Amino acid sequence: MSKAIIGVIGGSGLYSLAGFKPEREERIVSPWGEASDALRFGRVGDTEVVFLARHGRGHKYSPSTINYRANIDALKRAGVTDILAVSACGSYKRDYYPGLFVLADQFIDRTFKRETSFFGTGCVAHVGFAHPTSAVLRKRAAAAAAAEGIAHADGGTYVCMEGPQFSTYAESMHYQSLGASVIGMTAATEAKLAREAEIAYALVAMVTDFDCWHDEHGPVDVASVMKVMHDNAEKANRLVARVLKDYPAEREPCPLSDTALEVAIMTHPDMRDAALLAKLDAVAGRVLAKG
Repeated sequence: MSKAIIGVIGGSGLYSLAGFKPEREERIVSPWGEASDALRFGRVGDTEVVFLARHGRGHKYSPSTINYRANIDALKRAGVTDILAVSACGSYKRDYYPGLFVLADQFIDRTFKRETSFFGTGCVAHVGFAHPTSAVLRKRAAAAAAAEGIAHADGGTYVCMEGPQFSTYAESMHYQSLGASVIGMTAATEAKLAREAEIAYALVAMVTDFDCWHDEHGPVDVASVMKVMHDNAEKANRLVARVLKDYPAEREPCPLSDTALEVAIMTHPDMRDAALLAKLDAVAGRVLAKG
């Protein structure tokens, strides 16, 4: 078994981590461009942690302008084996109230302006994504929430919209009719790239609002989202810190992620593009080395 190094991607309202003992900060050079921020290396208890601010410190990048490929590639180069992502979301269920944490395990991707794969012309790959999050890591998040007395829902479908605008009423009603649980703007993209990089991924989505479908609540706005995030930041910190504190030193295998590229690459070795292969050295080096 291998050593666990946990990447924590913090979104709106989570730019630091309780109990995190920083050791160094480094901006990892990635062939995919510039990551959102420097990576912060340290520990929570005995667990090695690499923290990344998804939007950059000060919320510099919008969901559409985040360089997701550089973020995931940088975490891979830093040795991260598992990613625990935290993000804000809107709710499509009356009992998923602001402040509840949803450990989403499915995605509906409605993005259209961003790169969602490391692969393409010159090296084509198709990874399995039927179950997009790590059940192993999600169970640890659920156990941590229970241990800390934090209300949560284990499982749910997350709609990933492009943004940066919030939903129209028609969109909101449509996604609710599909049986979706929550909506956000970032997680599906991260999860797809993490799967291609063979990194286990789990999401902690904090409900901040009811989007705009609810007949007793007004449309969502930034002020209401940030108020809920501020009021619940301590809970988010406790949950993540508990996952990290309790994480075993020897990494628990994730069968979905650990060998995701094993039979995914379609392009014949003689037809592969050398420039693209050079960029894939961290993400796909394990399988590319086999030829």
